Amino acid sequence: MRVLVACEFSGIVRDAFICHGHDAVSCDLLPSERPGPHIQNNVLRYLADDWDLMIAHPPCTYLCYSGVRWLYTEPGRWEHLRLSAKFFRALMDAPIKRIAIENPVPHRYALEIIGRKYDQLVQPWWFGDGVTKATCLWLKNLPPLLASVISTGREQSCHKMGPSKHRQADRSRTYRGFAEAMATQWGSL
Repeated sequence: MRVLVACEFSGIVRDAFICHGHDAVSCDLLPSERPGPHIQNNVLRYLADDWDLMIAHPPCTYLCYSGVRWLYTEPGRWEHLRLSAKFFRALMDAPIKRIAIENPVPHRYALEIIGRKYDQLVQPWWFGDGVTKATCLWLKNLPPLLASVISTGREQSCHKMGPSKHRQADRSRTYRGFAEAMATQWGSL
């Protein structure tokens, strides 16, 4: 299966699919953190390249519920919201048979522009990663993910991260168990 992992610089999801025998490529404006097939460019240029599956992780800064209050205090934030939601829609409307887009819980203004609510909300602890981080999935021709390895430990490490110049990148990485669940469950379709 040809898999495009959009907006991923970590290579975690890409590598999970590769480990299961798929032809997977990550694409992001940033270079990949680990060696492997990676396109450093705007993913919109590659959506029509005959992919079987796309897993997308569009930037959530202006779309997520946790940032809605900044819409009213930071100039230019509404325009960034519109552009982010338009990018999200372009990924959803890509000419790819199977699509999963993941993002944190969105605020209502983002949902109005995106056009629909998410299909599933998952937690990393469903897949053996002992942390909480509510993650929404918008699915096209894919079944909801099933919990595979329930973790008893549930640390809020993502929410407790202190300020740093790497905080956004650290918070955006997909947990390995979550990536493995996508590769095993959706890679077998």
